[in-house]
Amino acid sequence: MKFSVKVTLKKDVLDPQGKVVAQTLQNMGMNTLKNIRQGKYFEIEISENNEAKAKEKIDEMCKKLLVNLIIEDFEISKI
Repeated sequence: MKFSVKVTLKKDVLDPQGKVVAQTLQNMGMNTLKNIRQGKYFEIEISENNEAKAKEKIDEMCKKLLVNLIIEDFEISKI
C-alpha cells in the first residue's frame, strides 16, 4: 500500500524559508504572490494489506521521526 504524507508548519509558526522564497519570487516580478509557506512531502510504501493498520503504522512513523509535532502538522493520504 502506498501513502503520501504532507508536512506543514503550524499556522502560527514563523516560516523564514517561505519568506525568503516569497521575497525572491516577488523580486523576479511575480507581484501577485501574497504568501508562500514551505513544507515536506513523503511517499511511503508499506507492506500491509489492512488500510487502517497501514495508516496507524504511517502515523507512528510520522510521530516518531518524520514530523516535529511541536511546530508541524501532517496529513496522511492513500495514493
